[in-house]
Amino acid sequence: MSQSNDAHNESNGVVGPPKVQESVIRKMTRLASQYNAVNLSQGFPNESPPLKVRLALAHAVLSGRTSEFDEENYLIESMMDLLRDVLKSEGSSEALTDELNQYSPPMGRPDARKAVSDYYHRLYGYDVEEDQITLTLGATEAVATALRSVGRPGDKVVIFEPFHELYPSQCQIFHLDPVFVTLKPNYDYGTWNYDEEELKNSIIGARALILNTPHNPTGKIFQHGDLKKIVDICIENDVYIITDEIYEWMCYPDEYGNSRRHTLIPKEFPEAKDLTLVCNSLGKSASATGWRLGWCLHPPHLTDSYRGIHDQLVAMSPHPMQYASITYLNLPDEYFKEQLAIRYKERLRILALALKEAGFKVVSPEGSYYLFVDYHEVEQLNGLSPMDAAMKLMRDIGVACVPGDNFYGKSLDGQHMLRFAACRSMSDISIALERLKKLNPLK
Repeated sequence: MSQSNDAHNESNGVVGPPKVQESVIRKMTRLASQYNAVNLSQGFPNESPPLKVRLALAHAVLSGRTSEFDEENYLIESMMDLLRDVLKSEGSSEALTDELNQYSPPMGRPDARKAVSDYYHRLYGYDVEEDQITLTLGATEAVATALRSVGRPGDKVVIFEPFHELYPSQCQIFHLDPVFVTLKPNYDYGTWNYDEEELKNSIIGARALILNTPHNPTGKIFQHGDLKKIVDICIENDVYIITDEIYEWMCYPDEYGNSRRHTLIPKEFPEAKDLTLVCNSLGKSASATGWRLGWCLHPPHLTDSYRGIHDQLVAMSPHPMQYASITYLNLPDEYFKEQLAIRYKERLRILALALKEAGFKVVSPEGSYYLFVDYHEVEQLNGLSPMDAAMKLMRDIGVACVPGDNFYGKSLDGQHMLRFAACRSMSDISIALERLKKLNPLK
């Protein structure tokens, strides 16, 4: 359908096709490969998931059957026996019965949903029934299904900007109206803040608010005080809160060494439980972004509609990954509370230092693994558009990032911003640091 026909339909009250484009973030990843640049654009690690979790997946795929044992030594020792049995039975009438490479129940395996429930009980002290948990095709689908479950065409959805590009794109797919509240950097205090009046005015008449914390791309962690105000405003206006919590364990101490932590809204604010849909995944925290295994905790009154939409959109999340996620969710508490809390901290620190030395203005992130930086004082980039600045870095410096205007829907603040992802291996980060020295006017 032509643009003129779209305009004609919309003027006559007919909803036209959604205006959704290719992901700019993934486009920059493709270009990074083309220009042989260090890929600090897309936020996916290039290090492997924990060995035990990979072994659980390998067993699931090879055997197609569940196992009573998930100890790492057992998984390693039994791998050759398993492979031998599979090869022996292949093509014969004695082929092993396969369960895990086939369909699962649409909402997810019961034992995997129980593992999610146990995870929240163990790590947050929060009890959630398995019937209020649906396994999804990553957090991306979890958020999309949440939006479709609570929203109808024309409904308003409040989004903090800068944002991950999927939020407004998903709103457009479902003909929802995204409304933006702008986070502003405070370089003196090293944080990002929003205007409360802007939030209050935006919430009026809205159906849902999307809350990503720890935040991509700014690294802001919405603390108890912020969350209390947001929860109260949403309750007052009967607005659903859709959270995106994929960076939940990547929280860093402040400059005085005081710890920061992620807040689970339905635990901390039980009065908002029936208005909150918690979306999460193992992609970032397990370094398994390709597994596409996520989940949503949804209020009981939304269970049927959420699962129905999920079923019709994707049918199910990958069955072998569901089974392997049980091993992941049962990793020792130290993995989540200690290892993930420091995994990217040093990479962020040294990358932030290199960017500052090159002339970028940087707010050190409180969480997640991104640096969202101002480049207008960098001599070689000053005056360039965000895309032109990103492409100059890619072609001339050999480092890929994402243009900052990609993260805004209302404000022009992104016109001098770039996003760098510090989740790549330390060897990749080291190469990027060396290349960024070309921007440093003192060297």
